[in-house]
Amino acid sequence: MSEEEFLVPSKQYLKAGIHIGTKFRTKYMENFIYKTRPDGLSVLNLQKIDERLGLAASFLANYEPEEIVVVCRRENGWKPVKLFGKLVGAKVFAGRYPPGALTNLQLETYFEPKVMLVCDSWPDRNAVQDAIKMGIPVIALCDTNNQANNIDLVVPCNNKGKKSLGLIFYILAREYLLKKGRIKSPEEFEYSDEDFTEE
Repeated sequence: MSEEEFLVPSKQYLKAGIHIGTKFRTKYMENFIYKTRPDGLSVLNLQKIDERLGLAASFLANYEPEEIVVVCRRENGWKPVKLFGKLVGAKVFAGRYPPGALTNLQLETYFEPKVMLVCDSWPDRNAVQDAIKMGIPVIALCDTNNQANNIDLVVPCNNKGKKSLGLIFYILAREYLLKKGRIKSPEEFEYSDEDFTEE
């Protein structure tokens, strides 16, 4: 795959450590693993990461902003998901996801999204369970140690690092706005991946 076809230059991906997995690997993630380093860390395939990020952005672009919900329990993802929510117009739960937000009509937090994006299917599992009950498709950022059953679209990546999460939500926000015609070119996007990264 040539450099031009990547959503961002491969150097930028590598710098953010988007491909660095964990020492643990599940059978769900084997197809996305490029190799295991001598220190035991699994490394994800950059091409597949890029491909899936593009797919996720296209999938999200089928929905209006108010139909999208993003859930992120992990603190490193709070800044990027909040900025993504602000720029795109999606609903965001950074921190604790209120149980029953999609299933209990009595709750003040109740709403009906049409698609869910989670930062990690394990800490965000309550949200994933709610989405399954309601028949809402789930896109999940998955590291080498994630179980990916019940996930409709897996985006393989380092879903723990600040830089990696910042870059992921930078790409998703930019691509969503492009596909929706809210910006005409990537250059028109006035933010950098650093704006999405926790200090």
